[in-house]
Amino acid sequence: MSPIIIGIVLVLVYAPLLWVRFTLWRYRHELEGIPGTGGELARHLVKKFSLDGVIIEEGQSGQDHYSPIDKTVRLGPENFNGKSLTAVAIATHEVGHAIQFHRNEPTCQLYNKYYPVAHRIQRLGIAMVSLPVFGLLLSAPRISVLAMLLVVGVMVVSALIHLIVLPQEWDASFNKAMPILEEGEYVDKEHLPAVRAILRAAALTYFAAALADVLRCWRWGGLLRGLRF
Repeated sequence: MSPIIIGIVLVLVYAPLLWVRFTLWRYRHELEGIPGTGGELARHLVKKFSLDGVIIEEGQSGQDHYSPIDKTVRLGPENFNGKSLTAVAIATHEVGHAIQFHRNEPTCQLYNKYYPVAHRIQRLGIAMVSLPVFGLLLSAPRISVLAMLLVVGVMVVSALIHLIVLPQEWDASFNKAMPILEEGEYVDKEHLPAVRAILRAAALTYFAAALADVLRCWRWGGLLRGLRF
């Protein structure tokens, strides 16, 4: 396979995830003008919007999310304890999801209907390359490429399903979090462009990660070993 083609594929697949991570890292420094941490703001918003039963707790780093099953907003340590634009924006984005489910908005149905499907398909792709028989398929010149394409195709389908759920993420960022932060004056006006960039990255996080998994699966089970182009 041409190195140029490989390079183009790598850029197209990994660029969104790299941009998301860079954006969140870029605005992670502490700001004196921010009165509270991400966790404190999240608790404040839960009370403000009367989200009964919603819990705010510290979770694992890089695993910020809202779980509709146990009604819990989990923020990584850097966002739960941080006083940065990233911490404030991510905390509000996740509370935005809590608002969606509390109001039972139509976007919630996207998550309930498609996210479990995407997760199962993703696990199927991982399971396929983990099977011993898959290594035998890769050693066969005539079917190795077909086997590889099958697995990559499964992961692409998973990424596309995550794209279907994107309206829910976009709503949490720009119909919930952005108005809350702007109208509530939780951040200075000069920081609003940065907040928009962070919320855009937050909305694209799941899709960007799923897209990167398309090539990340090549490492599972030594997928490249035995391939003959």
